[in-house]
Amino acid sequence: QVQLVESGGGLLQAGGSLRLSCAASGRTFSGYTMGWFRQAPGKEREFVAYIRWSTGFTYYADSVKGRFTISRDNAKNMVYLQMNSLKPEDTAVYYCAADRETRTARQASYDYWGQGTQVTVSS
Repeated sequence: QVQLVESGGGLLQAGGSLRLSCAASGRTFSGYTMGWFRQAPGKEREFVAYIRWSTGFTYYADSVKGRFTISRDNAKNMVYLQMNSLKPEDTAVYYCAADRETRTARQASYDYWGQGTQVTVSS
């Protein structure tokens, strides 16, 4: 059974940095796309970034490009989201997700989701 567990969220001031982690277990993820999404209070969940596990290809939402970096550690089955220059508008619950077949920013394509980790950025 696939399990995704996020960690690393917290409360910090604008301009700070935080690294989120996603521990993936339950199968081999070499053919998967791993994504990070977020949901701010009162808003719909939105795409943040994804990485192809096999090639390391990455793609980012415009709102985080140049500030966030997604990466993975094959040996540890971990996916990371390094977040720098954080802004109050980055405040959200951040979710890790796994897509078995496609390389996409579409939420509906993702098959497995974690429970989320809260990130709060104060001004």
